[in-house]
Parts: sequence; C-alpha cells; structure tokens
Amino acid sequence: MVVPQRRKPEATPLSISVDRSDPSVPVVRVGGDLAYATAGPLRAEVDRLLAERPHALVLDFGDLVFLDSTGLSVIVHAWREGQHAGTAIELRAVPRFLETILDMTGVTGLLERPPVDGRSAPQASDSTASA
Repeated sequence: MVVPQRRKPEATPLSISVDRSDPSVPVVRVGGDLAYATAGPLRAEVDRLLAERPHALVLDFGDLVFLDSTGLSVIVHAWREGQHAGTAIELRAVPRFLETILDMTGVTGLLERPPVDGRSAPQASDSTASA
C-alpha cells in the first residue's frame, strides 16, 4: 500500500514595486508572503529609500498574503530607521490579518508617533527647573 505524502503548500513569492511619482513620498507595494525567507529584499529597499530622507515612506500591503515575525520586524525596522531619518512611515491597504497583528503587538502605537528628525535640536522638557 502506498501512502500519499502530504505536500507542503508553496509560499507565495514576495513582490515589491516602488512608485516614485512623488519623490518626497515613495510608495512601496508589497505582495505575497513577507516572511523569513523573503523579507531581505524589502528591508534592503526600505533602507535604500530611507537613505534619501523622503518626507514619508508608504508601505502598501494591498496584495500581502502572509506575514510572519520576520516580516513584522521589517515594518518595525522601517519605523525605527524612519525615526532617525525624519521620515514618517505610513501603511496603506492593510489587510485585516495584518491590522490585528499590528494591534496585538503594539506596532500600531509606534507607527502613530511622529518621526524625530535627528538634525533637529532636542526641545527642553517640561520638567526643567526654572530659576
């Protein structure tokens, strides 16, 4: 008797395209599986775009099928690097499953923070004693 082997589902390849019609706000469209095996090219593209210090960087997830913890770390990395570059990171066309993950992990709160431009002087805190 031959026992059929279960076939593992094949991952959907990651697709990335960049719309630069507005150079101050590039839009990166991400589709397929954003996972351990596929996240490297998106992270590299985010780093390349943030090096140009745009006003904002939009990540469009309209065609995203799957995301694992490595994919989530790319979003957090984009936010952290955007903070240093003074670039707002905006997510667009977020599928419900990604919205749930972002909310459960607290990443939604991070993304709502305005970027801190490293070139700006820090503002005095309210706790400074007056003379």
